[in-house]
Amino acid sequence: MFTDQILFYKTDDGLPAIEVTLVNDTVWLTQKQIAEVFGTRVPAISKHISNIFKSGELDTSTVSKMETVQKEGGREIKRTLDVFSLDMILSIGYKVNSIRATQFRIWANGILKDYLIKGYSVNEERLRVQTDQLASLKSAVNLLSNVLESKELTSDEATGLLKVVTDYAYALDILDKYDHQQLTIEGTTNDNGLFRATYGEAVEAINTLKEKFGGGSLFGNEKDQSFKGSIGTIYQSFGGVEFYPSIEEKAANLLYFVVKNHSFSDGNKRIAAYLFVWFMEKNSILYKQDGSKRIADNALVALTLMIAESKPEEKEMMVKVIVNLINNNN
Repeated sequence: MFTDQILFYKTDDGLPAIEVTLVNDTVWLTQKQIAEVFGTRVPAISKHISNIFKSGELDTSTVSKMETVQKEGGREIKRTLDVFSLDMILSIGYKVNSIRATQFRIWANGILKDYLIKGYSVNEERLRVQTDQLASLKSAVNLLSNVLESKELTSDEATGLLKVVTDYAYALDILDKYDHQQLTIEGTTNDNGLFRATYGEAVEAINTLKEKFGGGSLFGNEKDQSFKGSIGTIYQSFGGVEFYPSIEEKAANLLYFVVKNHSFSDGNKRIAAYLFVWFMEKNSILYKQDGSKRIADNALVALTLMIAESKPEEKEMMVKVIVNLINNNN
């Protein structure tokens, strides 16, 4: 089963993607999000929910509570919002007469019900081909690593090349574990409240990046509210339990959200990579005990590009790979 995930639902009309929470084998959305999905207003959704409860069509098990952190007037405000399960969302969808409601029903039934919630396995032939390709790539990388290790390295470039090979060999082992359902979140650091990122502090960090390395007028220019949402999302909780309890999970998801949300007119990937390092440094996990970085700069660049090219359904894999590259075991 797939649980405790943030999925992205994108409409066919090009509107910003809507974050969909998957917890306890079902989807949860707020009234506002349901209204956005179906292209209607919150009062209409509220009326449908009330009628559904009154008629006995569904009971209160379809509603729960979720804590969110919002920025209001320079302060962080914790709010508890009602969220509604997939059964309620679909019931409302059948009562909303719109093209977008039909699109969501198709998406929910075709992807969530059949693949995510029921846990249908991927196509066996596709998995076999991917596994064969992965095995071949691992063999080539390991061979290259052995050849380089047998030679005397006399330059920083050669050393850097060896580092890339080593990092990628480890990454491939992680991907192999994922393919065999063996990859887990482990060796992480508990979030002890040492540092809690705020929207304001993140904006200041971006401004520092711009001042240090330069950038046009569009660099770091926010196109919408999605960046603020990305900061708040890594601290979301459900039933008093955080979605991302460790520092590494928060860092990995911050990198993913900032890259994928395209919140800025320019510099999205550079900003995402910088904030990832900034967040790790602020929480004292950027460096190992020997003083080296937990993740090499070139590996971070590669991961950022991989996220940018990845599909929404590959989010879980990408986050787990990142966590396993920066955890205490690496």
